[in-house]
Amino acid sequence: MNQIQPLQLGFAVAPRNLRTGALASLTRLRATQGVPRRPVSAKTTKPMFEENKKDKTFKESMGTNPSPHKPIVKDDGAESDVVEIESFKNDPARIEAMTVQQLRTTLRNAGVSAKGRKFELVAALKCFLEKKKDGEGSLVIEEQVASTCVENASEKTEAETSSDGDQVQNVPVSEVGELQRYKRRLNHSSVKSETVIGYSKVATKKEKLSIESEDLSVHKLSRTRKKTSSETINFEVKTDDKVAEPWTVLAHKKPQKDWVPYNPRTMKLPPLAKDTKFLKLMSWNVNGLRALLKLEGFSALQLAQREDFDVLCLQETKLQEKDVEDMKRSLIDGYGNSFWTCSVSKLGYSGTAIISRIKPLSVRYGIGISDHDSEGRIITAEFDSFYLITGYVPNSGDGLRRLSYRINEWDPSLSNYMKELEKSKPVILTGDLNCAHQEIDIYNPAGNKRSAGFTDEERQSFGSNFLSRGFVDTFRRQHPGVVGYTYWGYRHGGRKFNRGWRLDYFLVSESISDKVHDSYILPDITGSDHCPIGLVLKL
Repeated sequence: MNQIQPLQLGFAVAPRNLRTGALASLTRLRATQGVPRRPVSAKTTKPMFEENKKDKTFKESMGTNPSPHKPIVKDDGAESDVVEIESFKNDPARIEAMTVQQLRTTLRNAGVSAKGRKFELVAALKCFLEKKKDGEGSLVIEEQVASTCVENASEKTEAETSSDGDQVQNVPVSEVGELQRYKRRLNHSSVKSETVIGYSKVATKKEKLSIESEDLSVHKLSRTRKKTSSETINFEVKTDDKVAEPWTVLAHKKPQKDWVPYNPRTMKLPPLAKDTKFLKLMSWNVNGLRALLKLEGFSALQLAQREDFDVLCLQETKLQEKDVEDMKRSLIDGYGNSFWTCSVSKLGYSGTAIISRIKPLSVRYGIGISDHDSEGRIITAEFDSFYLITGYVPNSGDGLRRLSYRINEWDPSLSNYMKELEKSKPVILTGDLNCAHQEIDIYNPAGNKRSAGFTDEERQSFGSNFLSRGFVDTFRRQHPGVVGYTYWGYRHGGRKFNRGWRLDYFLVSESISDKVHDSYILPDITGSDHCPIGLVLKL
């Protein structure tokens, strides 16, 4: 559901198409025309930031009292250029008929920057002439001309883009672009000044924006507008859910026509009736449990209260054995049963855990093969009607250095272990299985053919060792054409743009697959490069 929320945006009003050299030019123009010098106030608007060394550069290069007697241009055509500009005053049609090149030449002769599209150049020249009619030619004039041109161009651009109610546009479109271009020109100019430029936001037509314009303070010169120094327009933003929740946008390099993005708010099934017996299982690769618990804003208690899970399986805890007792003492009330395994071959690496409200009948660590059990990757908890395994499958690594170990040793060994358990009870395997099985499970399949987690070898091994041996991918069975990711790399804004992988699973024995009420993803929970997944199992 779309939500209404207020948004306050602020940016300083900056002259449009204004070169720093033009300040001196217009001052000189005023002097040559005999217009009395208008005093400029020495007061300054309080800057957003402290004065720095760049401000001194502005003073040194401009000078405190630029000479009023130098002509606008050095050649003999200066006076004729002024006469030609004067002739436009009574014939505005001539301005509209001018080419872009003619407009730029005329504006440059007037000492005004001539960058932009034609309608912007026309507006700039008309504004300049309108202000010139009043006989004003000071620094204040140029600021007013540029500011008025910004407003006129902005209104025209907004009118052109507001016909479609769903069209995304910049607000205000023209001002934002020109402010950015103006800032870049100042940065490359030999005359440097302190420029206060604020923030703008992309919005839709229905959005209400709060935009506050402020004076532009340059060194110790105070620029004020003729009528008002600042004005505030209050709007309200109607935030698009697809911006706030990027996982609801279909993000895939090679999407099929019937694919849709996973949205937990609409696809997660409602709770079962109170008289129905069920268990709620959750799994999460936390990518370092101690780091997660230190994150500002993260609350394990709030997560437990919100999801009300019965069992939580963790992977990649990165704990050492000396840390386990402290973790047990800090557990949330009601989850007194916890089981931890840590890597002993490489400290602070891998590690898994099971935290449960329900006391299991038995617990096993590893799969009984020493070559696989030194990294703390497997814990098995036996409950009344099933075995629950939390697993962190080895990544094939950089350069696929562990690919052979993964597909020839680990996968077959884990599969055989699960089939052995299945002889007495159904089995549920959950965790980070480090494989995006199908192209629908990864944002960029073509670009990751030889990336760990999406090689043909790993995908085939996943199919032959697990799916073909009677274990069901619960999420894919429930959502056959749904794109839902559980992992996003930290690089390139993966989570921001929903460019991810589905690496986390609940695999269950076929014999209990019909008891699965819901298999879901919780992409809104942050704190790790993975997000939690859940399974509701009827008993």
